[in-house]
Amino acid sequence: MGDNTKIDWCDASWNPITGCLHGCEYCYARRHVRRFGGQLGSDGGNHFLVLPRREVVYEGREKIEGRVLPYPYGFDPTFHRYRLEIPQHWRKPRNIFVCSMADMFGEWVPDEWIVEVLNACRKAPQHRYLFLTKHPERYDRLEDADLITDKDTNFWLGSTTTDITRDKLHYNRALHTFQSCEPMLAPWPLARAANQISKWNGWLPEWVIFGAETGNRRGKVVPEKDWIDNAVQMCQNMGAAVFMKESLREIMGDDFRQEFPWEV
Repeated sequence: MGDNTKIDWCDASWNPITGCLHGCEYCYARRHVRRFGGQLGSDGGNHFLVLPRREVVYEGREKIEGRVLPYPYGFDPTFHRYRLEIPQHWRKPRNIFVCSMADMFGEWVPDEWIVEVLNACRKAPQHRYLFLTKHPERYDRLEDADLITDKDTNFWLGSTTTDITRDKLHYNRALHTFQSCEPMLAPWPLARAANQISKWNGWLPEWVIFGAETGNRRGKVVPEKDWIDNAVQMCQNMGAAVFMKESLREIMGDDFRQEFPWEV
């Protein structure tokens, strides 16, 4: 699956891996699969089976009514090897969100899958590849194994932080890094954030994305403008570009901004 996308910080999404085992209650990807994902062994509708495996490879051969299934095993981690060549067919450079419907760097994802995806990226170097994970330590392990190197200048390694009081920021001076604070579930206590940043001698990731929770979940958190103002001030102090998703436009008013680090 490689598509134009409504995600406003990229041009396209590409999902050679789908599915996730985090179980986040606010997850839009899981909601999407439940709404649109017919499965192998079903009648082609939105029926979800209990399968014996949690990690599967789908080559696109098995179909329902002649259609290749976007989520053949529901939200279980699935490697769609037949999608690997998609970026090579996009000649015009794009900012591609890799695996918007998965956590590609989750501990349950085999290294072999990740290596195949990264090699597919390298075969289409005209694009900028944006990755996002809740396991940024996996980036460091891949770098230590020389599976990601400073030659991969079109790779942007992102990590998700919904609450900075619980989640760690991630930074790597040898590689492009960014932070996604979406959904923003709590303010950034300046002392806590400053303590984390001090470990990197005052450096932040190059780019920070902020967004509000979407959907109608019971207990949905709506960020306050002061939360975002304080976080943006810290980003400005450290030289990080700031991108606010459309979900914050009404909250931020005239202070709404959308910056890209490769344009600043």
